[in-house]
Amino acid sequence: MPVTVGLKGRAEAVVSGANTAQAACSGALPVFGTPFLCALMEEASWKSIAPHLDLGQSTVGTKLDISHDSATPVGLKVWAESEVTQVDGKRLVLRVSAYDEKGLIGQGIHERFIIIDERFLAKAAKKLEA
Repeated sequence: MPVTVGLKGRAEAVVSGANTAQAACSGALPVFGTPFLCALMEEASWKSIAPHLDLGQSTVGTKLDISHDSATPVGLKVWAESEVTQVDGKRLVLRVSAYDEKGLIGQGIHERFIIIDERFLAKAAKKLEA
């Protein structure tokens, strides 16, 4: 079954000391860190797409344009939702949003590309050659 517009995903976590701005070194405060917000949005995206790919294919994130609009303290649940809004060959565009138990905390657009795992890894490995 191919990737189609409207495909939705979700990923969730609980804010702990391990996913705060302090832990990511992206800030000094013990609140849900923006790098972890980005990761949660990407997780919701790739996990929703993966079952629709051929064996040996994956997706890689290439662009993430988001806002992080509200701080979430340690102890609250957070989740991200994604929806495919555009399929242009191997290029996929998704709308992403994130919430905590009190409401919307971030939103934006995420772009991913469908890749062939073996070819992608071979190209990356060439960077190790002298």
